[in-house]
Amino acid sequence: MSLFDTTMPETGSRTPQAAPLAERMRPRTLEEFFGQEHLLGAGKPLRLQIENDDAASLIFWGPPGVGKTTLAKIIANATSASFIEFSAVLSGIKEIKQVMVEAEKAAKFGSRTILFIDEIHRFNKAQQDAFLPYVERGAIRLIGATTENPSFEINAALLSRCRVYTLRALEQSDIIALLQRALTDSERGLGALNLGIDDLALEAIASYSSGDARNALNALEVAAKLATARGDKVITRELASEALQQRVLLYDKKGEQHYDLISALHKSVRNSDADASLYWLGRMLAAGEDPMYVARRVVRMAVEDIGLAAPEALNLCLSARDAMHFLGAPEGDLALAQAVVYLALAPKSNAVYTAYGEVLADIEAKPAEPVPLHLRNAPTRLMKELDYGKDYQYAHDVEGKVAAMECLPDGLKDRRYYQPTNEGREKLLAQRMEEIARLRTKQD
Repeated sequence: MSLFDTTMPETGSRTPQAAPLAERMRPRTLEEFFGQEHLLGAGKPLRLQIENDDAASLIFWGPPGVGKTTLAKIIANATSASFIEFSAVLSGIKEIKQVMVEAEKAAKFGSRTILFIDEIHRFNKAQQDAFLPYVERGAIRLIGATTENPSFEINAALLSRCRVYTLRALEQSDIIALLQRALTDSERGLGALNLGIDDLALEAIASYSSGDARNALNALEVAAKLATARGDKVITRELASEALQQRVLLYDKKGEQHYDLISALHKSVRNSDADASLYWLGRMLAAGEDPMYVARRVVRMAVEDIGLAAPEALNLCLSARDAMHFLGAPEGDLALAQAVVYLALAPKSNAVYTAYGEVLADIEAKPAEPVPLHLRNAPTRLMKELDYGKDYQYAHDVEGKVAAMECLPDGLKDRRYYQPTNEGREKLLAQRMEEIARLRTKQD
C-alpha cells in the first residue's frame, strides 16, 4: 500500500446496504457519535484534541462495541493525514514496520500518517518496541485500540509516549437512541422497511447488549428480518426475545440484568447470607454468564470483604477459579458454590481495603516526599558521604525485632492506615500491632 494512494482504507467491493447494519451505521462525525461524554463532551480532553488536530499518539482502552475503531476513523476524517488501518490479529509487525518506514520517508515531504492498530495488545512487548522510534520522531501518529489494561499489555516506553483514553460501556439510553436512529435512517439503516418498535422491545435489546453497540445493532437487524419475513410492521418484545434467544429472558430490565445479579451476589456474601449467595450465583450461571467472570468477582470479594479476618479465603477462591477453568461447567460450578458459601460464612473485614484507599488518597493529595535518608541503600562512596543509610537500625539486632525508626516520610509521620478489626484472624493481628507499638516505645 502506498501512503500517497489514499487517506482512508479501501472499503472493498461490498455496497453499503450489503454490509452488516452495525457497519453501515458506524458514526462518521462526533455529532453522530453516542456515549463517552466524559471524553467527548464540550470542553472534554479527547474532543479538544480532535478539534485542534493534536498530533499526539493515542491508546483507546475499553470493552468491545463502544467506539474505539469508530473514533479512530472520525479522527482520520477530521485530519489531512493519511490513514492506514491494521489489525494485530491479522497483520504481522514486519508488514506494519514496512509501512512505518514508508511513512517516515513521506514525513520528509510534509505528509502525516495515522497508523491505527486494532487489538494492539496482541503484539508482545518486544514487537511493540518497533513503534517507538517512529512515534518518538513524529514519523507516524499511532492510534491503538485494546480491550486489555494498557498498564499490563502495552510496553511502558510506548505507553509513556501516548495518551490513554478509557472508553466505557454505553449507557442503556445511548443504546436505545442508537437503535431508534438505525430504524428510521433510510440511507444507511432500516428506514426503508418502515418498521416500528415498541418500548419493551427497545429495552430488551438494549439490556441484552450490555453496553455493546455492535451487539445491539446486530440484534435489531435479526429482529427486523424476522418482522419483514412475517409481514409484521412492529418489532414487539416477543419478536425481539425470539431474535435474542434465551439470554434476553434472563438479562432483561425486570431485575435480571448482568450488573444487578453480580451486585446481589456480592452484597449477599458481604451480609453473610449463604443461602442468598448460592441463589444469586445459580441465577448468573444459569443465565449463561461467563463463569470466569464470576470467579474473578469472587476473588475480589475475598480481598475486599474478608481480607485478613480469614486470609485463607483468597487461596480458596483462587483454587475455585482454577477448578472452574480445569473442569468447566457444570462440575466446576460446584467449586464456585463452595467458595461463595465459605465467603458468606467467613468473618468479615474491609480494614485492608479501607487502609489502601486512604494510602491512595494521601498519594494523590500530598507531596511525593523523598525516601528518608536512613531507609536508602548506599552502594557507593558518594552515597555514603551524602548520609544515605545513616542511622538505619537493623531490626534483627534489636530486642523484639522492632526498631524505634520512622519509616514514613516526615509529612506522614505517625500516620496509621491499617486499623484491624476484632473479627477472625484479624483479632490476632490487632494484638500483634499493639505488641509492636509497645516494643517501639521501649526502644525510644
